[in-house]
Amino acid sequence: MPKRVDHEERRAQIAEALIQVAGRRGLHAVGMRDVAAEAGVSLRLVQYYFETKEKLLFYGLRHLTDRFTARVGARLAAAGPDPGPRATVEALLWASLPTDEESRTFHLLYSSYAILSVTDGALAAQPFIDNPDAAENALTGLIGQAQRTGRADPDADARTEAISLLAMAAAMGTSILVGQRSPESAIAVLRHHLDRIFAPAETSQRGAGPT
Repeated sequence: MPKRVDHEERRAQIAEALIQVAGRRGLHAVGMRDVAAEAGVSLRLVQYYFETKEKLLFYGLRHLTDRFTARVGARLAAAGPDPGPRATVEALLWASLPTDEESRTFHLLYSSYAILSVTDGALAAQPFIDNPDAAENALTGLIGQAQRTGRADPDADARTEAISLLAMAAAMGTSILVGQRSPESAIAVLRHHLDRIFAPAETSQRGAGPT
């Protein structure tokens, strides 16, 4: 009896191969043949699951995003059953910083995808992320929650602060990636801005560095 093929498992295997190759060589330099070799499968099989390189890149990015979401979830679980708005914001921001191999690869490929899509029409036609405002909405809601309970500056514009924090985290991530600053330095800058938004009584994970 022929062995049944788990198609989602096979797609994940190929996506993982893409991530590994792109992490070493850069997203722009990766071809479908390279991914097939890394996955230990035929080029024809990669083409069967992903008709074009653009579709393969999109699926790989979505696979990487799922792993990032799990990383955030692990940080939130470690913060306890009711971490509070600030600690939750920290978990989201800290998880986005490139502090180990997985997060460095995520930041590198995510940034590369955005840059390549500017000049590659076929790549731009693929949806970059399913919900581009998800992180912004989450942070806006957390800051608003803290404001309603007296744990954040009531005069702050929650949406503007959320946008600013995400932009800073992205820029800090790139500066870590290129060796301009350390993760500790980046976190210190982000905490400075969080101290401005949140009341001193609002607890934070000050002892917890990036993992």
